[in-house]
Amino acid sequence: MFDHYPKWAQEFAQKYLSRTINQFILHGNVHDLVPLQKKEGTDFVRLKSFLSEEFFGARDYVVFYDRSSGIYFRDKETQKDFNRALAGRDSLVGTDYANKLPKDPVRVFSLLEQYFRVRIDNKKSIALIVDYAETIVPMNEAGSTATEDRNALVYLSRWAHDPMFLAADFTTALITENLADLNKTLVQNPYTNEIKINIPEQEQREQFISHELPAEEFKEVSEVSEKVVAQQTAGLNFINIRSILSNAQQNKEKITHDRLSEAKKELIEAEAYGLLEFVETDYSLDDVAGHTKVKEHLRHAVSALKAGRQDVLPMGYLVCGAVGTGKTFLVTCFANEVGIPMVKLKNFRSQWQGVTEGNLEKILGLLKAMAPVAVMIDEADAYLGDRDASGDSGVSSRVFSQIATFMSDTRNRGQILWFLMTARPDLMPVDLKRQGRAEEHLALFPPHTDEERVELYEAMKKKTGLKLTEDYVPQVIEQGLKSFSGADMEAALTRAKFRAAAEGKEKVTPEVLDLALNDFLPPTYPEEVELQTLSAVIECTSKELLPERYQEMDRSEILSKIEELKYRIG
Repeated sequence: MFDHYPKWAQEFAQKYLSRTINQFILHGNVHDLVPLQKKEGTDFVRLKSFLSEEFFGARDYVVFYDRSSGIYFRDKETQKDFNRALAGRDSLVGTDYANKLPKDPVRVFSLLEQYFRVRIDNKKSIALIVDYAETIVPMNEAGSTATEDRNALVYLSRWAHDPMFLAADFTTALITENLADLNKTLVQNPYTNEIKINIPEQEQREQFISHELPAEEFKEVSEVSEKVVAQQTAGLNFINIRSILSNAQQNKEKITHDRLSEAKKELIEAEAYGLLEFVETDYSLDDVAGHTKVKEHLRHAVSALKAGRQDVLPMGYLVCGAVGTGKTFLVTCFANEVGIPMVKLKNFRSQWQGVTEGNLEKILGLLKAMAPVAVMIDEADAYLGDRDASGDSGVSSRVFSQIATFMSDTRNRGQILWFLMTARPDLMPVDLKRQGRAEEHLALFPPHTDEERVELYEAMKKKTGLKLTEDYVPQVIEQGLKSFSGADMEAALTRAKFRAAAEGKEKVTPEVLDLALNDFLPPTYPEEVELQTLSAVIECTSKELLPERYQEMDRSEILSKIEELKYRIG
């Protein structure tokens, strides 16, 4: 009966027909177009048009409300009927609402309730569509909810379980982008049901492209096929795709792989309110110095992904190691080599009540739609919060719960690859590090052998663009006379370039390089670095990925040393 509806609308219809619920929250991709299958093909319409003209098309009255526009109607007949009822009320009560309708929720809901009850008595069928519902009943702690918000909540809650409304052909549809932005009491009400509208899948995107541009017209504006465009636009909604197609038509700029990738990046970052940032690099794992066994392990993951064996991949990686060991660089290089987009989560926390959870809900929805995708979270011990965090009205614990639940969804295995990076894995909650979330723990260490030190030097020489007057490997590096992490090496070589530039030279002589390396004094925190290194050792989930000097160390002795270092550092 509802086969021509999208999945969410079929679910909506089935739940309403159960006759036990009349209030629904539509959330997610609510500002997009809705695909509607017809005999002549698939049409794409706005959500409110779909609800009023198709889904509730048989209702006698369809009423809309939002704070900005106030009350408005599907058709003139409904408006005339409402105005007649309002005129009668004005004459009885002495108000003048027929000439100037109120827009605030409390007075609007008071008028609508009286109107609905009279029309339900007359056996009329009614649908009320409330847009931007988060502005009517926003997320607030109970003690801080304004009087107007509480009153609006009472009206909506009453309509949801009033026997008269439940027995009638009456439905309230509340529309909001983020479920977390709505008052929890309303969301958790057993008489209210939530329906998620997802970002379109590949098949739907392909249908939309064909709908927007017939095959011949499409060929004129694109160098890649419709199928490829549909694949490459994962994470975008129909309006985003229309924007790409329109830009190609209007500006006579053909769609190419590069332009498509750039447009997708810009649109998704905008869609996520700037809370997601695409990580891009020209480097590959070949440019990572040292960490030979870790690179080999990651390359096996690359092969599995390219072979379509998502089932063998871990849900996520915990990458740990002392500061300067190249955690971020390694992960970035992996993403470039595997050929899937990598995004970095920016600060989604807000001082305003409910906004943090709403931001995170939006981000997680986009990640699911963009799959396959890699997600990088730097300083994960500080970023992700804790289940037991307090002092911020429970925001940190709710954020932790949202992320932990999402990370453990096994349907995302091989689709969303998490990389949590930290120098202090001991500070991270066990819930995030356990199997089923960040399953594979990789530990990175500073170079230890002569070969590793020289490899790091060569890699950093390339990264910094250091030009020497002759091939030269400094003795201080070759013989290990001074210890350099990757970050230390990069800083020291940059100083050598600075010295040469001060002398008006582009190339660095061996003498200047030796001077810079011998002069360089990295900030020294030996106990902190040792603590970070031993924490990485104890955290690593694969013995063969550890350097030989750590493989046979007694774990109980390492744990004792870690506790001693923590006590000494304070």
